[in-house]
This record gives sequence, C-alpha cells and structure tokens, in this order.
Amino acid sequence: MTIDGPEQLEKLKIIGAICRDILAAMGAAVRPGITPRELDEMGGKMLEEAGARSAPMLAYEFPGFTCISVGDAVAHGIPGDIPLIEGDLINIDVSAEKDGVFADTGASFPIGKISPRLQKLLDTTKAAQRKAMFAARAGQRVNVVGKTVQKEAYKHGFQIIEGLNGHGVGGWIHEEPTVPNTYNPSDRTVLHEGQVLTIEPFLTTGSRHYVEDEDGWTLRLSEGGHGAQFEHTFVVTNGVPIVVTE
Repeated sequence: MTIDGPEQLEKLKIIGAICRDILAAMGAAVRPGITPRELDEMGGKMLEEAGARSAPMLAYEFPGFTCISVGDAVAHGIPGDIPLIEGDLINIDVSAEKDGVFADTGASFPIGKISPRLQKLLDTTKAAQRKAMFAARAGQRVNVVGKTVQKEAYKHGFQIIEGLNGHGVGGWIHEEPTVPNTYNPSDRTVLHEGQVLTIEPFLTTGSRHYVEDEDGWTLRLSEGGHGAQFEHTFVVTNGVPIVVTE
C-alpha cells in the first residue's frame, strides 16, 4: 500500500495500535508454565473487543489468532498446549485487519531467566530492526535494509535466516515489495514516500536455514539453536519513519 491521504493513514494508525497493544499484553503474560494457546486466546479476545480480525486466519485460514513460535521454531508456529519452559525464547507475531487495512508486528520474548547469549540475540535483533527501519527512507534502495541488518548481525556473531523477509502491507497482509534481511547489490528497487512496509530481521545463534514441520505451518531451524525476530509496520518518508505499531 501507498498512503493516499490522511484518512487512510489514520486507519493504518488505528489497526497498528491494536496490534501493538495485543502484542504488548501477550508479551507481558509470558512466563514459565503458561501455554501458547492461552496466550493466543488472550490475543483473540482482544481482537474481538477491538473490532479487528486476525490476518493469518482471514488470509490463510491459519489455526490460531496469532503465530507463536517457541525454541527452535522461528515463525508461523501454531499455538499449542505445551507449557513454556524457563530459559527459552518465544516469538509472538500479531497481524490484523480493521476497516480494510492491515498491520503486522512481532517480537521475541525471554521465558523467565535466559542466558547472556540469548539476551544478546534479542538485543541485537531489536537493534537491527530499528536501525534498518530508520535507514529505509524514500529514494533509498530497498537493499539498504539488508545491508543494515547484515552489518548489525555479523558484528555480534549472529546469522540471518535465509528466505524470511519483510514485506509490503496495508491493503493486504503480504504485498510487494519483498524486503530481504541480507544485502543484494543487484536489487535496484527504490523506496518511495508513503509506502507501507514491515521490516522483520530473523537472527539466529547459528543455523541460517529452516524446515517446515509436518503441521504444514511451523518453520523450525534446520540445525537447531535459537532465533529471534522483531517487526514493525511503518510508512516510508523522506526522514523519520511513521511507525504505527509502537
């Protein structure tokens, strides 16, 4: 989507705030012993109260209101009934629609006390997302995102999962352009003012590849380990981005 006026921008801000608040509430409830399904039911109830609809359910008939991935699962995890365990990581991705406009956000959270290495993974992934988002200005090539994410990840000794990318959003949950997290010097796609995007780095402690579970949804690190993701929906400008999910 490219924003065509203040009314459309306001609708984007409304659904962005709904996704932000649901993610924050679910993240605050993360603790050892709670189940992903319990967290997902919380998100579903909040969506209903806000008059919004789950984007993965709406677009893909996903079996959950939100995507919740635990441990070596990094994306598209189906909320299940296995209680969370101290020392692990959980990723929660909240995307939704209201009044015909979509927004998408996500974050990884510690489950209780985690190791310094996993905390560093969270901190680095969050920093990579923010630095890349602020680098994504009108007139820049889209590959500035991958260049920024790659620099931040490699500086701290982390890998980037190949094939999991940011994307356009707004009129639908996944739109063009694809926003890779690795640098491709031959990609000449240029960002323009008013464009609505997500940037979502996926960093890991080792594995660069994922495999799909037998459930047909969950994406899991092929060589084990841990991954982290942070994501925001924002509007590209000539300067500071308009971030609608923070």
